[in-house]
Amino acid sequence: MIDSFGIFNKAEQLIQKAGTNNVMQIANDLGVKLYFGNYDNLLGMYTCKWKHRMIFLNNNLEDHMLQMVLAHEIGHDIFHRDLASEGLKEFALFNLKNITEYEANAFAAHILLKNEEVLNFVRDGYDVAQIASTLNSNIKLLLIKMQEMNKMGFDFNVPYRPCSNVFRDVSAN
Repeated sequence: MIDSFGIFNKAEQLIQKAGTNNVMQIANDLGVKLYFGNYDNLLGMYTCKWKHRMIFLNNNLEDHMLQMVLAHEIGHDIFHRDLASEGLKEFALFNLKNITEYEANAFAAHILLKNEEVLNFVRDGYDVAQIASTLNSNIKLLLIKMQEMNKMGFDFNVPYRPCSNVFRDVSAN
């Protein structure tokens, strides 16, 4: 069972502690080492070996994509460190059939998208595509945010659920 409130609260706690939702700062504050490289067919990956927490990120990511991938991988650090320490794992962004992936996506959505901003745009009559564009967000991340907000008591009419292969068409180039 996914703990929507727990994921939201952890994201808020980290934002509060860092004084920002800048994922580079949050990763630094957590002591997670970032490694950038030219990785074919890899946006990002988290692992934990010998108590060293590491995130590998593709050099070719645009800033908004880097933010999303890094937030997702930090979610794995927070919620799935034990799984990552069992061996090198490549977690897939937006694989919604896998609970660990959904939790990391929900965490990323809470780090990058503020409840108040989403709510204000909805109240102002913006549709999902307009909100995502205005917030410079991936539309599927916004949909996850809205689904999670609904679990916390909001009542958004989410037009569709992101499919399990959301990032199949996203490349690092």
